[in-house]
Amino acid sequence: MKKEWYFDRFCGRRLAVYAEDGKILEVGVEDEKEQESVGSIYKGRVCNVVAGMQAAFVSCGLNKNCYLPLDENVTALFHYDGSARIGSAPSLKEGDEILVQMVKPSRGNKGAKVTTALSFVGKRLIYLPRTDFLGISRKITDEGTRSRLLAEADALRDPGEGFIVRTAASEATRRELKAESAYLKRICRSVLEASASAPVGTVVYRDSELPVKVMRDSFGAGVTKICVGDRGLYETLLRLVRLRGDFSEKNLVLYTGVRSMFTQFGLDGQVYSLAAPRVEMGNGAYLVIDRTEAMTVIDVNSGKYIGDTDLESTAREVNLAAAREIARQVRLRNVGGIIAVDFIDMAEEAHRAEVTAELELSLMQDKAKCRVQPMNDLCVTLFTRKRTNNELLSFLLKPCPHCTRQGYVLSDVYMAMRLRSAILDRFADGYRAVIIELNRGLMESILSGHVFSAEAAGPWRDKQVYLIPHTHFNEEKFTVRGDNSGVLHLPDDAQILY
Repeated sequence: MKKEWYFDRFCGRRLAVYAEDGKILEVGVEDEKEQESVGSIYKGRVCNVVAGMQAAFVSCGLNKNCYLPLDENVTALFHYDGSARIGSAPSLKEGDEILVQMVKPSRGNKGAKVTTALSFVGKRLIYLPRTDFLGISRKITDEGTRSRLLAEADALRDPGEGFIVRTAASEATRRELKAESAYLKRICRSVLEASASAPVGTVVYRDSELPVKVMRDSFGAGVTKICVGDRGLYETLLRLVRLRGDFSEKNLVLYTGVRSMFTQFGLDGQVYSLAAPRVEMGNGAYLVIDRTEAMTVIDVNSGKYIGDTDLESTAREVNLAAAREIARQVRLRNVGGIIAVDFIDMAEEAHRAEVTAELELSLMQDKAKCRVQPMNDLCVTLFTRKRTNNELLSFLLKPCPHCTRQGYVLSDVYMAMRLRSAILDRFADGYRAVIIELNRGLMESILSGHVFSAEAAGPWRDKQVYLIPHTHFNEEKFTVRGDNSGVLHLPDDAQILY
């Protein structure tokens, strides 16, 4: 089995895609200018303390005030085995300046959720400078290994501190754990020192950028190749590969092709399909994934699949396949919060239990914590998935401007990705000039946001890209054509790209 990572950088975004035998299983997107990032630490000011909600609202320099629970028990810690002696939440009043760490990004009308229980994540350990807790990943199952690692982590902490031993520490030596704990403590000290003089709204610590996080958390055994479409990212990953020492440099490849890397390797269609609510399952059945403010709802449909025996067996077969695809889709789209699945009705209780077990088994491959409830008599299953950073759809979609923002349309970033691939295809076909006809608003967004500035100043500097705006084109319509005639006949409102 080929296990491959693909990294690229364009349109002001970093993109990481993981595929097994050409089928993508994980996608990460990062806005290079994004203010919000899970794990980042902000110096904030308490704006309001709401006793009835046992919460405070903190200004951290973001678009919305952050939500800080005052009765939090640091529930995330209980995803690990261990014992805790967690201190009480700080007593706060309006105007207090505090350090908070983002645990959930903003979504819809809700501000980001933050905590005062800071944590610093390494490859093998999570350091908790303000939380008296000692925990270990439940994926480390050998009792002897668990006891050894807990004892070594306990020896590394001072009173009032805590450590969580991560899965990657299962074969770590005492020296490796000691070196990593010292490194995390140095980071913590530097953050505290910087925060003393930092103004309110400052990001005093930002969690690692996407390539670093992938190499730290997601880069498992058996990866056969890393393909990188941007030289800057390639050099970053080369340094990380050399630091790791467990991956051959010759398997880290800089892609230099003329077409989009994702187009070249047949992955672009899979990435683009993640913006669609309908997911085909290959056997004629399909899913419909609907994102709402409160939860994500998934409907399972048999579609063209008719089965070979009876209705109950057909429903069982479709639901088992759907359980596997749902686990893949929530991981791909980074869906968080509550997910409700409406499976096809099954009369047999044993079949309902089998589908629930299949969903649980499939979700075990997900790094994010998931908890599945038993299927009820209506064949509806609820499960939760820990929210980690923004959902992929927040990059691919935007609120529709034509229906009081209740629906969604393709985002400007999504459209820019499609345009970039189309432009590269025309250049690869031998054209020196490319003419794009598109929606006027999208054109203005591309020009004002300097979306293609890196390409225009680099590989496209001896090419010409012209934009022709149309008021009657909707946001998702565009045409791209190449031209080598030398003399172009363009309308007066056409603009050259930068």
